[in-house]
Amino acid sequence: MRYFLDPFGCVKNQVDAETMMALLDESGWEAVKEPGAADLIIVNSCGFIESAKRESIDAVLACRRDYPGARILLAGCLAQRYAAELSQSLPEADVLFGNADLSSIPQAAAAALEGSRRAFIPPAPLQPEPVQMGARPLLSPPGSAYVKIAEGCNNRCSFCAIPGIRGPLRSRPVSSVLDECQALLARGIRELCLIGQDLGSYGGDFPAAGGSAPLIELLRTLSALEGGFWVRLLYIHPDNFPLPLLNLCQADSRLLPYFDLPFQHGSAAVLRAMNRRGDAAAYLTLIERIRAALPDAVIRSTVMTGFPGETSADFQALLDFQDRARLDWLGVFTFSREEDTPAYAMKGRVPKKLAAERKRLIEERQIPITGERMSRFTGRELTALTEERIEGEEGLSLGRLFCQAPEVDGATVLHADQDLRPGEFVRCKVFAQAGFDLEAAVTPGR
Repeated sequence: MRYFLDPFGCVKNQVDAETMMALLDESGWEAVKEPGAADLIIVNSCGFIESAKRESIDAVLACRRDYPGARILLAGCLAQRYAAELSQSLPEADVLFGNADLSSIPQAAAAALEGSRRAFIPPAPLQPEPVQMGARPLLSPPGSAYVKIAEGCNNRCSFCAIPGIRGPLRSRPVSSVLDECQALLARGIRELCLIGQDLGSYGGDFPAAGGSAPLIELLRTLSALEGGFWVRLLYIHPDNFPLPLLNLCQADSRLLPYFDLPFQHGSAAVLRAMNRRGDAAAYLTLIERIRAALPDAVIRSTVMTGFPGETSADFQALLDFQDRARLDWLGVFTFSREEDTPAYAMKGRVPKKLAAERKRLIEERQIPITGERMSRFTGRELTALTEERIEGEEGLSLGRLFCQAPEVDGATVLHADQDLRPGEFVRCKVFAQAGFDLEAAVTPGR
């Protein structure tokens, strides 16, 4: 029994894919690298925004067209969110499998192979537990691994379908996360990327016990581990940012001063309509505090254009926020009208063409900002995590500095006197910048 799995979408989908692979491997299935060699093709879908939903469905249709003899299992957010509808409207998928409880994937895969047409949408467990811990297959870049410390979200942003798809916040115990991280480090992993819908809310579902925020306790536990590794925090809602985190990063350089904070907008009116507590002034103050405590801090964010009711004045407020924040990295999205969210029925819909034009303007204005922010690393000696050799170029490899998160930011071209092994740390001196990317010479002796 051979399967091919397309992880598709965000890093949370990637961790789900790794978990499903571990469970299938345990059950006697064999993973193959080409869909044409598979008895079962698993499309791990995304159902967060309209464009991702279309891509997921198109992937199923393409698989049915190109591999008519294979069975097809549609897994992930789209199956979880639209199981009833897709059971009727998407006959190209033999079985649907939700992502609330991945432990049933062997049963769903067996049903697909037997020719059954079913929807497996099991309820979510009280706490998300990884399968195989640090021994699971990894789809991340060499030397790096994503560690999901919580599932679900309680923030209830008015535009977001995540709570309806993945449910309320469910945090893993500190001991469970620690065990997984230790197992990954024992495998030679150098970068632990902690992920969740909002790391700042981690442990908000634990029994109240006073003391430090659960995220701070978790990071203190990881900081007590010995060895050379990075801990990168991805996705902290700015309204829930724990300020003691700055002290931890000051005390342990392995806790990277890299913060992914989705501010979403700069207009108070739009932020209120988004059901967010902060405003531009509060967010700018947070940025100032981070940079005052950690001068090397790198801040990534996302913003949205075209939210219902967004006026020209609101958009100008967003532009002003962008200019003042000087964010290192910025992703821009247009509003996606999602069923079962409060924003779906909001009045004042912005034409898609206008939202797209506003997105383009933000992106153009960000290019020189990111370029200027990255230029501050030129001339510095820093640690890089190697990722891959550049084919046909002796001694050249791609890697990342602490300021570059995997798969979303720029890269660093590493010049060395010999080929570097992917997934290892090297010391290097940055000597040039090419757009958003950097070039660095590996320090002799590394």
